[in-house]
Amino acid sequence: MSAASERAFTVVGRNVAKIDALALAVGTERFTGDFPASDALSVAVLLSPHPHADIIRIDTSEAEKVPGVVEILHHGNVPGVLHTTAGQGYPEPSPYDTLLFDRKVRFVGDRVALVAAETKEAALAALGKIVVDYVPLEPLFDPERAMEEDAPRLHGDEAYAPLPVTYDAARNLAGEISFTIGDLEKGFAEADFVEEQVYHTHITAHCALEPHCALAYLDERGRLVIISSTQVPFHARRTTARLLGIPTGMVRVVKPRLGGGFGSKQEVLVEPLVAMVTWRTGRPATYVCSRKEVFLSTRTRHAMRIRLKTGIMRDGTITALSMDALMNAGAYGSHALTVVSVAGGKSLPLFNKIPNLHFLGRSVYTTLPVGGAYRGYGATQAFFGLNQHVDILARRVGQDFLDYVKRWHIQEGETSPVFRALGEGKEGVDQIIHSCKLDECIDRGAEAIGWREKRGKRLSPAPGRVRGVGAAVSMQGSGIPGIDMAAASMKMNEDGSFNLLVGAADIGTGADTILAQIAAEVLGLPVEKILVLSGDTDVTPFDVGAYASSTTYVSGNAVAKCAESCAAQILAVAADMLGAQKEDLCLENGSVRDLQTDKRVAFGDVAVKTLYGHDQFQIQAQASYVGSESPPPFMAQFAEVEVDLETGKVVVLDFVSAVDCGQPIHPRLVEGQVEGATLNGIAYALWEEYRFDETGRMRNPSFWDYKIPTLGDVPRLRTIVVSSHEETGPFGAKSVSEIGINGPAPAIANAIYDATGVRLFDLPFTPEKVLQALRAKAPKKCGGKMSPGAEEEEA
Repeated sequence: MSAASERAFTVVGRNVAKIDALALAVGTERFTGDFPASDALSVAVLLSPHPHADIIRIDTSEAEKVPGVVEILHHGNVPGVLHTTAGQGYPEPSPYDTLLFDRKVRFVGDRVALVAAETKEAALAALGKIVVDYVPLEPLFDPERAMEEDAPRLHGDEAYAPLPVTYDAARNLAGEISFTIGDLEKGFAEADFVEEQVYHTHITAHCALEPHCALAYLDERGRLVIISSTQVPFHARRTTARLLGIPTGMVRVVKPRLGGGFGSKQEVLVEPLVAMVTWRTGRPATYVCSRKEVFLSTRTRHAMRIRLKTGIMRDGTITALSMDALMNAGAYGSHALTVVSVAGGKSLPLFNKIPNLHFLGRSVYTTLPVGGAYRGYGATQAFFGLNQHVDILARRVGQDFLDYVKRWHIQEGETSPVFRALGEGKEGVDQIIHSCKLDECIDRGAEAIGWREKRGKRLSPAPGRVRGVGAAVSMQGSGIPGIDMAAASMKMNEDGSFNLLVGAADIGTGADTILAQIAAEVLGLPVEKILVLSGDTDVTPFDVGAYASSTTYVSGNAVAKCAESCAAQILAVAADMLGAQKEDLCLENGSVRDLQTDKRVAFGDVAVKTLYGHDQFQIQAQASYVGSESPPPFMAQFAEVEVDLETGKVVVLDFVSAVDCGQPIHPRLVEGQVEGATLNGIAYALWEEYRFDETGRMRNPSFWDYKIPTLGDVPRLRTIVVSSHEETGPFGAKSVSEIGINGPAPAIANAIYDATGVRLFDLPFTPEKVLQALRAKAPKKCGGKMSPGAEEEEA
């Protein structure tokens, strides 16, 4: 942060104490599982053992005899209301293709029935006694085959898209988007070379430590209350009410502390189950997914195939680029259209000087676990291909990757035709980039990693081991323009403190602290004077929830507007109390100061006058914000890796992330977000993957078999915060939560190539894959072993 930034603000830009830090440290913060639920029924769910089958009979007679069983639900006794589980704006862009319980199962882990019993043990025992007769149907595991005429059809004519978007259940097409800019064929014809490669990303899990869970009960007036580990309390309320067939006002959703989400809890999965049991029985009900259930039946990161074709001149000029993204939606189309849209919409604008551009994104149904929202949300998959592709192009024309990126990336004051193609920005006006410090991010990150000294050197620290460096660049967004809305309300108390009520969902990101800082900065208060309550649909105003990197920018702007309205009211009252003009007053450290006389009046005195004096009123305000733009943060990321040529093991030695997120509201939280996302991305690159057997059953649904990093796996992580000023953001801020996950996989891939001359196109980079690639290349060089000094194999 610059010295100027430090002088400009008193609270913003400071590492204030996270407002829930002490309570989290001593264990007094309450998560969903910490809320008391006396006399609550325990819910267990029967999952499908088949990837694709019709259910012709369910016999629950023996299950009903198990002592303690109170309710059993299945397709035969639950209304069939088509919906999407995606917690998105309304009407949702995802297809309505899901029933609470269906007569057909479409993946191993699909829901078949539910038991609610007095104890968890009784519920599980009853599950084992439910008899289900299935007629197995042909499975569909290959997304490339999904739209073929003879492919098995997963959804019938009843499934539909609530918005006028491309959707065709008859072809297993869950969503499609395409656009063309310029003349693609002309661009390819003009090129000296055409480079075409295919990149594959894989299915992975969110791995939030807290599993999906919810508690439902009826309050003293018969309203349904749901306490849920959710990122989207207002969307959860709307969808649950619809499935129960009751007014939205009869449902209250409360979001307590969350033990992680990363997009997995942007789904309305568990709330309708406990709600249905409680609404039918009148009893509280709880459901906590087991870790196996989380892996099998919740949501994943979509696998995606990215085909990139680029025309390039000998001097490096790109004449045309085509990106074809085929996404595996899984059995249902949750986020099917929007994730694949982001794949093109957040990656292609970064290189805005390509005159001829084409994007085709399709999401298709398969009989595999369902994809959903996951940090990065399609941009992660696209940047894996695009950054490797740019590295290939730069090497082909003999240019340094970083210099090449600087030549082609979007700059301040520029726009991209992709923005208009996707409808971003004000109506009829292209979104302009007001802040972009990517060049500085590149330079500072390169210096930190030792790019100029290490790239292409293939240093060998020991026999059979080589080292290399690689880089990647990316951008993201800050909310969805014209769609994402947030609101905030505030009221002033007698002691000069303020209650800040926001619908935004703090899912461990520090959002409550960030929003408190914004309010405190406007009001000239210590952050301790801002008392935050978030994520309660009865008490707090509407907010779309924690997704699309929207909280700091969208919710923060709403908070700033709200606080400014309160500040105007305070100044008006204080002017009367001080006998001064409003323009001569300023808010300073919990008081109003007259700049002419230096007299002060404390906020508490202002509040007492308004609440108890003549012409009493409550100093309070409410404000909403909808963005017309989505200012992107920018990031350059650098990896230094060591590759064992005998085993194929890849070790990340050093990882540097340089980020432009506008004005950091809380620099330490920025670093935490970047480092958390970066480690998530490293795990995505090297270890994490769903492994399936021939029936589509996941073979590793546990943290014992599904590899995530432990403390011993964490490499050296360094974060460089490059401050800029985003004129549309609160105090110049943009988002930061997602972008850090986009670069690790391609940076590591490029570093592996720099070390070995081997290009890897499929994630993850397991030792087996690396060794196979090394052996395929090695005979050409030195009779079975890679030489550390072997020449690069140019694309």
